[in-house]
Amino acid sequence: MNTPQRSLAATLFPIVLLLIAMASIQSGASLAKSMFPVVGAQGTTTLRLVFASIIMVLLLRPWRARLDASTLRSVIIYGMALGGMNFLFYMSLRSVPLGIAVALEFTGPLTVALLASRRALDFVWITLAVIGLLLLIPVGQTGANIDPLGAGYALGAGVCWALYILYGQRAGAENGIQTAALGVVIAALFVAPIGIVHAGSTLLTPSLLPVALGVAILSTALPYSLEMVALTRMPARTFGTLMSIEPAFGALSGLLFLGEQLTLWQWLAILAIISASVGATLSMKREGTPPVAAD
Repeated sequence: MNTPQRSLAATLFPIVLLLIAMASIQSGASLAKSMFPVVGAQGTTTLRLVFASIIMVLLLRPWRARLDASTLRSVIIYGMALGGMNFLFYMSLRSVPLGIAVALEFTGPLTVALLASRRALDFVWITLAVIGLLLLIPVGQTGANIDPLGAGYALGAGVCWALYILYGQRAGAENGIQTAALGVVIAALFVAPIGIVHAGSTLLTPSLLPVALGVAILSTALPYSLEMVALTRMPARTFGTLMSIEPAFGALSGLLFLGEQLTLWQWLAILAIISASVGATLSMKREGTPPVAAD
């Protein structure tokens, strides 16, 4: 292979990994939704996080992390935000199509990106994001078929995602990827009581456990690993820009696996939010390392 071919392959490799990671996350969400009739969104979140924490602990050995009081506080908030994000996102999926839930949740990292810069251009991205939200939030004719409570859960997940970013960056500064494993364990401990109260012994249904393991792998273990590899091979700004198309992956996954049809207005709303996220990412002045997605 000559140099230009090697260069092209080196450029495309992390992009392909990131696209696979996004497809994996949204496929995992589609699979998770199939568990709702048995254990509910609460039980599904619990099983996913418990299995994911076991996988992450075995792979990353977080007991090696060195934590002082300040870092431990950040890790605990990070883990609780991660648990809240997963829980609220799955609660939204009970009544909101996957693509719309992802788009509404994506307002969390979008807000963080916009707050990082206060240039006049950012008002363009804010306007696009607001247009997208107005088209999705159940007010008026275009959003009439979106459940208000489900939309509220998705926006709440976005708030948790913003906290996940802010505190994940602080906690990860000293312990890197091991912070992710600690965060997932804390998230599991935070959400598990809710799932146990809701679903009880049904959580231990033998036929359900392989599905739960599949959700944990597709939604956490596999995409985390692929995204970390991609992060080491591309600029942070490129990573953030590509991650901005995740709502589209959610909409396509919902269409392919769940048969969720979206209206033209809803597709335009998702496009507006994606455009706002891409624009905000490209407008950022500094190349901070974006955290991986954790839906």
